[in-house]
Amino acid sequence: MGVKVEKLKVNFKTLEEFKKFKEYGIQELSMLEDLEANMIDNDSESPFYGVYFGDKLVARMSLYQINAKFDRYFYPPQNYLELWKLEVLPDYQGKGYGKQLVEFAKSFGLPIKTNPRVKSSSFWEKMEFANVEYDMERDRGENPLVWYPDGVEAQHH
Repeated sequence: MGVKVEKLKVNFKTLEEFKKFKEYGIQELSMLEDLEANMIDNDSESPFYGVYFGDKLVARMSLYQINAKFDRYFYPPQNYLELWKLEVLPDYQGKGYGKQLVEFAKSFGLPIKTNPRVKSSSFWEKMEFANVEYDMERDRGENPLVWYPDGVEAQHH
């Protein structure tokens, strides 16, 4: 499947593509404002990764690395990734693009936390993500799912 995950550049073309995704919001709009104000250039680092089919962006996610000192999920505490906005355009769903993005995130070898969308839990189960033990103060109404690389387990409070 000669399709690979790539880091997305911040430019008008990318932002135009983002408008096709449901999860289009504050993050993209602030990138757009920065672009229009010329604060960032074409090759600026973005947290977004995507998969192109031909020249069309068909799947994307954002990944943030969170510093170990803020780690309240994993033992031993360590840097981990937060995965947001994983989305595959409707016509391209069920073709392995979402899986490819998640496998790419796992390839960094860090634990991963995500807040899944409603009705996506079977996908995340297949990707070996697990529910965390709910902690009201930490999770604030979210139901995060996490993935543990070898040698990492849940923090016990």
